[in-house]
Amino acid sequence: MRDPLALLPGLLAYYSPTGEEEQAVSFLAESMGAMGFEVWCDEAGNVIGSRGSGNREILLLGHIDTVSGMIPVRWEGDVIYGRGAVDAKGPLACFVSAGAAARLTPDWRITVIGAVGEEGDSRGAKHVCQTHPAPKMVVIGEPSGWDHLTLGYKGSYWFRYRLSQPMVHTAANGASACETAVDFWNRLSRVVAQWNEGKERLFDQLTPTLRSIQMFPDDYSEIVEMRVGMRLPPKLDQPALEALLDGVMETGERFVEDYLPAYRAEKNTPLVRAFLSAIRKAGGQPAFSLKTGTSDMNLVGPFWNCPIVAYGPGDSSLDHTPYEHLRISEYLTSVSVLTQALEIIMNTNV
Repeated sequence: MRDPLALLPGLLAYYSPTGEEEQAVSFLAESMGAMGFEVWCDEAGNVIGSRGSGNREILLLGHIDTVSGMIPVRWEGDVIYGRGAVDAKGPLACFVSAGAAARLTPDWRITVIGAVGEEGDSRGAKHVCQTHPAPKMVVIGEPSGWDHLTLGYKGSYWFRYRLSQPMVHTAANGASACETAVDFWNRLSRVVAQWNEGKERLFDQLTPTLRSIQMFPDDYSEIVEMRVGMRLPPKLDQPALEALLDGVMETGERFVEDYLPAYRAEKNTPLVRAFLSAIRKAGGQPAFSLKTGTSDMNLVGPFWNCPIVAYGPGDSSLDHTPYEHLRISEYLTSVSVLTQALEIIMNTNV
């Protein structure tokens, strides 16, 4: 199978929410083998395909899992619908197609990884960091639009705020546990608004979201729990954030679930220049994006400390939505751009 138009719908046809990637992995492994890759799966379940035997490696790291919510695959003119069309099987299919099409030079090899678990705990990318030697350059498979490159992602911090207090009668003059928790959220919102003053770009702002609030009453106590997510700008590290939260919390406990620092890549690299040239040759005006979400770039970027960008077809505003879709014309243009960029890199003395 060498046709990009066959690979994409075939991959979309296998529903693969986080933790259920096996069938999609098997399909992609078979497809990559037919396209000339040496293929294997690692201990985490990632599917890996490699072409070439040079000592310099370009690693194309996509993810094969999706969020839950099946979307039947269907074509409507130039558009294909399906869960993962944008996030991020479209970019992954682009990686495989371009990696197979690019003309190799003797001193380079191209490796494509379909990582598992990105929408969960990024277990696939974490395993790759620990087991895969540092490549020369990395491209992360996420939707950027065919003529855009993504250079950075905000970080994230997830925690549960838990408060327990003696039961209060509804006729009594006292705040319930829920009211006390809401007071905490309102104080946090005010402090964050002050912290964000003068920061015009969303990428530079601290943005909290209240994801859930639950009450767990028993015979003698009121117990309330909030789950809060915070998107972090590059200049706010974990100690500074937790100092801010400590200043807001008057009561209750905080249980940290996850922390991932923000990451921003360098712009002036051979990898970026190759993409800029390829986009212009395809008739585009290249531009750069900074994303307010997170991706596997947050993990592998600081770990490998090599030139890195995120690239792939699709509109990221469609991520996780029930109408996720991708324009086939954009997908094919992205395959062409990435193929060209790979060949430029392999024919440049870097």
